Amino acid sequence: MGDETTMTDYTTDGDADVTVQDLIDRLHDEAGLEFSTANTPEVGIIMGSDSDLDTMAGAHDALDRLGFEEQTDFQDPPEARFTYETYVVSAHRTPELMYAYGETAADRGLDVVIAGAGGKSADLPNMTASIAYPLPVIGVPVQEKSVDSVIGMPTGAPIVAVDAGKSFNAALSAVQILGREHVELRDRLHEYHDALVSDVARDSRDLHDRGVAGYRERRGE
Repeated sequence: MGDETTMTDYTTDGDADVTVQDLIDRLHDEAGLEFSTANTPEVGIIMGSDSDLDTMAGAHDALDRLGFEEQTDFQDPPEARFTYETYVVSAHRTPELMYAYGETAADRGLDVVIAGAGGKSADLPNMTASIAYPLPVIGVPVQEKSVDSVIGMPTGAPIVAVDAGKSFNAALSAVQILGREHVELRDRLHEYHDALVSDVARDSRDLHDRGVAGYRERRGE
């Protein structure tokens, strides 16, 4: 295995040219590093196209709410204990990159992958699940028409999937998986759920006590 001083510097100007092979080499180089898993992303978020970003942003939102930070440099992690990363990986246009991402995920320190794809041939989640096995992969159908493609896995090739567009729930499920090992994350999940329960209790009281008209007025409707 290499070390941090021998890894090629892949950070570039955002406008600089980059090839799929550059990204594949980056992933394999990172997989060969000696590192503490406390300094690597726990969650990998991948999507088939940047047009899926608005849908997949729910996963970022959920993780941010639970105290995660986005990690954009493998060798320079943010201060937060728990982090995530994001890539565009197309199963159809860049299958080699998809294979490299799934193949190196565990060696790069990832504990769970959230994979989103749209269209009727939304193959990224289930193909990544097969390649990264036994690392858990949570599939997000970006559109309703993507659901059958994402969940259509044969017996012995598991994938966990959420309903169309529910990337927020995918991230919560990812943290549930991580929470089996990290008490701190379990506590954060409990706090998040308790806040939801309190919101419902407050809404129920206000709706009853203010009446429908008063409740709607308070909400600015």
